[in-house]
Amino acid sequence: MRPVLEVADVFRLHGAEYRQAHSDHLGGTQRRVMAAIEACRTATLGGHAEQCTDCGFVRYAYDSCRDRHCPKCQGLARAEWLEARQADLLPVPYFHVVFTVPAQVADIAFYNKEAVYGVLFRASADALRNVAADQRYLGAEVGAIAVLHTWGQALSHHPHIHYIVPGGGISPDRTRWIPCLPGFFLPVRVLSRRFRDLFVQQLRTAFANGELRFPGALAEQADPTAFAVRLDKLAEIDWVVYSKPPFGGPEQVLAYLGRYTHRVAIANSRLVGLEDGQVSFIWKDYRHDGKTKVMTLEAAEFIRRFLQHTVPDGFHRIRHIGFLANRYRAEKLALCRQLLAVPPPPTSLNDPTPQRWQDRLRELTGQDVEVCPCCGGRMVTRDILKPQPQPRPRMWCDSS
Repeated sequence: MRPVLEVADVFRLHGAEYRQAHSDHLGGTQRRVMAAIEACRTATLGGHAEQCTDCGFVRYAYDSCRDRHCPKCQGLARAEWLEARQADLLPVPYFHVVFTVPAQVADIAFYNKEAVYGVLFRASADALRNVAADQRYLGAEVGAIAVLHTWGQALSHHPHIHYIVPGGGISPDRTRWIPCLPGFFLPVRVLSRRFRDLFVQQLRTAFANGELRFPGALAEQADPTAFAVRLDKLAEIDWVVYSKPPFGGPEQVLAYLGRYTHRVAIANSRLVGLEDGQVSFIWKDYRHDGKTKVMTLEAAEFIRRFLQHTVPDGFHRIRHIGFLANRYRAEKLALCRQLLAVPPPPTSLNDPTPQRWQDRLRELTGQDVEVCPCCGGRMVTRDILKPQPQPRPRMWCDSS
């Protein structure tokens, strides 16, 4: 069922005005994302007409934009991704580890997304692998799934990475599975310092290679001396890394992954109002014990906050490291199962047999689009609807 209010509604009502007001610095990716969300599941993209063979009910189904920033397009993508991950699960505890950068870094990242988000992935992954490989802590090769998030509950720019990590790893001689201590993965203070040192070092390298830019209020940081001073200060403060207790089992791991992997800046379900040029949405204030509140923003400010979480085209928000890295995943997971003395996953989990999209949707999401919502009869395709050009927004109303 369609939510009462969607991000697309905000874009359709106020997007043209926002584009005009911010034409000088609205990037190509942001323009494309706005257009995709506005057109998603409308006549603009085309689709098909369905009719019930029993009662004659007619329904129009329009195509999706499939943009990864669109709140409406993540359900099936999430389900398919999670299905593929079932074959990767091991019968061990899993931990949730989060790496967060200070606000001073978030400012730089906003104008240098590809470079700084890349540093965030590399530094956090290196910290995780290096500390885990240290004999003082675990002494093993670990694997993990990493997911980049850039938002807080109020849509502020807050880059951080979530890692879902099996609690243990492969011994250096590849002859043993080394489990972590019960209820404990790695020391977060050690992880935090290692992450900070690697990040600052890699950010220095990015600056030296001319990979960073400093527009507007950050212009003074373009001076090498000023930037070096800033990095020195960052290297002296504590950075935030935390690790949550292990999950209860593989099912909980998949459920948790589903809430993080294909999430966008804000779900349509959190929107509660769009009136008089203002958008209201639900958010959790974690500074006050996660209390649920309602925030109201001018439509332009809501759009600005949403668009600041677009990521560059081709940038991967979900990555795999260690023994879960794509290149060696099948080989090393087979070794992990051998060391854990557990059988391989059922072959059905790796069955690539293609199915019609209706079958996949029903299997993965529980939604049966072939059932008539009126009488329970069978819906069949009646007509193919060609894409239609998006209508120009009306600027006035003829009352005659």
